[in-house]
Amino acid sequence: MDIPLTADEIRSYADRVLVAPGGGAADQVEVIAALEELKSAVCAAQAQAAVAFDVQRRAEQARAGVRADRQGRGTAAEIALARRESPHRGQSLLGLGKILVAEMPHTLARLRDGSLNEFRATLLARETGCLSAEQRAFVDEELCADPRALHGVGTRELLGRVRRMAAELDPAAVARRARRAEADRNVTVRPAPDTMAYLTGLMPVAQAVAAYASVRAAALSARAQGDQRSLGQLMSDLMLARMTGLPDTGGGEHAPAVPLTINLTMSDETLAGGHAPAVLSGDGVAGEVVPAEVARHLAAQASGSGAAVWFRRLYRNRLGRLVAMTSRQRLFPDGIAELLALQGLGICASPYCDAPVRHTDHIQPADEGGATSAANGQGLCEACNHAKQAPGWRQRVVSSPRERPEVETVTPTGHRYAATAPAPPGWREPRFVQVGPGRYGLIA
Repeated sequence: MDIPLTADEIRSYADRVLVAPGGGAADQVEVIAALEELKSAVCAAQAQAAVAFDVQRRAEQARAGVRADRQGRGTAAEIALARRESPHRGQSLLGLGKILVAEMPHTLARLRDGSLNEFRATLLARETGCLSAEQRAFVDEELCADPRALHGVGTRELLGRVRRMAAELDPAAVARRARRAEADRNVTVRPAPDTMAYLTGLMPVAQAVAAYASVRAAALSARAQGDQRSLGQLMSDLMLARMTGLPDTGGGEHAPAVPLTINLTMSDETLAGGHAPAVLSGDGVAGEVVPAEVARHLAAQASGSGAAVWFRRLYRNRLGRLVAMTSRQRLFPDGIAELLALQGLGICASPYCDAPVRHTDHIQPADEGGATSAANGQGLCEACNHAKQAPGWRQRVVSSPRERPEVETVTPTGHRYAATAPAPPGWREPRFVQVGPGRYGLIA
């Protein structure tokens, strides 16, 4: 009979794995392969543990009288914290675990023996989501019952296999899924290296191809008329012009000017020509730190083109502590909420969460006497704000008001997770240095 490992035993084994392997080149390859198999087995164990935890948590909440529609709230967030992932990722991992345990045992077995990794197992679960339980079980058995059938199979080939089977088993369900997917169309932005960003539109393939072809044709026409920009630069600038309604003023290496808000976090000594970085942010978009020279160029370019430019300055003292900010814009009705969002660079204050701030939350709940103040506030995404409403969740401020805000979250199991607000541009950790015989000074 197998005896489950404890957390301490697993950690001691992890320490053993970290010891550098010996042997020749062939031995090193064997170690790499074995470690990859171990990673997959660990993912399988995590999936089973997540499902067992969810079952136990729901049973506890039922005994405590929690309404059926509220049972399980906060469970995925606890799993996410334990795995150092975002709440959204925690929800996805819990959902995957439930599918593997209840409906796809062969896929779980292949994950356990290393024939599949977690990513490919997720693809199998996702692509069979439109099928009935019986059909999903059939696909699971056909593709994953024999581990030898997966030898040498890449991700693209595996994805093609499961899609073909799904289309053969229930073509109507696949078509319905495609139609429902249109409701998920959206536009997202995410950071890229060197103060760039990816603007991504998710839409049906026909519309996506039509939009791309239209912008490409316009760019090719401009090139034919003598525009010196590259095809990629033209397509980017023309897309921006069409989306914002602004004229296409781009040329050479510079993108067109746009209306912008510049959050400059700097001391008053560096307002003119200083080197303090800037934070560029927008409504619902996490802030991105850019060099001061880049911010000055953006402002000058926008001002010269007549585009509207808003400046908001957050002043800091010599240790980088925020001490004041200029008047808020009319689009932000709550100055405290705005300050809290900027304090975290627009990112949710929960540990490991990268989602944009949507809610302003009381760290100590208002119904427990918590003040509506910057010291007792934090910016959270919607999912994290709802998760902490589940029974047994607690939070407290652990930092000095003069330091970077640090909040400790205690989950229903008693586990503690600390999250510290990101350092604003110009932040320096204070330290004492000797400035003379027996004399020390605080510097940053």
